[in-house]
Amino acid sequence: MTSLRKLGASDLEVFPLSLGGNVFGWTADEQTSFAVLDAYTAAGGNFVDTADAYSAWVEGNKGGESETIIGKWVKARGNRSDVVIATKVSQHPEYQGLSAANIKAAADASLRRLGTDCIDLYYTHFDQPEVPVEEIIGALDELVRAGKVRHIAASNISAERLRESLDFSAREGLARYVAVQPHYNLVSRDTYEGPLQDLVASEGLSAVPYFALASGFLTGKYRPGEAVDSARAGRVAQYTDSERGRKVLTALDEVAAAHGAPVATVALAWLAAQPTVTAPIASARTVEQLPALLGVAELKLTEDEVAKLTAASA
Repeated sequence: MTSLRKLGASDLEVFPLSLGGNVFGWTADEQTSFAVLDAYTAAGGNFVDTADAYSAWVEGNKGGESETIIGKWVKARGNRSDVVIATKVSQHPEYQGLSAANIKAAADASLRRLGTDCIDLYYTHFDQPEVPVEEIIGALDELVRAGKVRHIAASNISAERLRESLDFSAREGLARYVAVQPHYNLVSRDTYEGPLQDLVASEGLSAVPYFALASGFLTGKYRPGEAVDSARAGRVAQYTDSERGRKVLTALDEVAAAHGAPVATVALAWLAAQPTVTAPIASARTVEQLPALLGVAELKLTEDEVAKLTAASA
């Protein structure tokens, strides 16, 4: 049985792979989403990540589709207490921004869609530097005190704003961020490594990176000169066409061969080996894609292998 990991200074214990809910209601319909969620939890998984905006970008969708599917699944399975649900605020078309009023209204809407009375982990989805941290933390603290949110976190935030937020929480005795969700993977290291990673480490927070597989590039499915029929193919071209991307794929292939493991598992294992990372996020639109993701819970890379991948991605 895979051991769970403590999330920051919270009382949440999570599986070392967070299942991304961005595909639910987009490239995975309700039935497929249920099957993926069933397979993930059957393997010991308990950490599901979504956002109120998923998947408003799809024609005919309004936002909230992913939360709605997760809510229906939890109700059907009767397993709410076994699953850590993380969702986010600021990007839903009807609930834009991080004003105090919007945070509270959006949280109530998320709770309705999820069919639950409490969100385990509530992220600010994209920071809005024009909104004072006092207003944001104040609103989030009210949600925690009301019992609507267990713990708070921040996605897409700068080191400066995170520092301000943590200082304000400490000074006023208010709810404090326990995790950050940065864009971080083998071919995108610049936004997280450095001041933000250092602050997360010094303050005892957890990192839960998104785009952990670089929109699928780090699964090894996309290769230079090969066409792949996928909703994400356009986004992946930036990696397949770069020298860095090719170097990373070569190193991944070598380490994967040594372990007899899928390339995706090795890419996630590199992330999991990084200081502060508690659980990378990856999504599966089919049950068949899950084993390569779940493998991160068991695969431990050697120091040399981690170093080889780090060098290739420099």
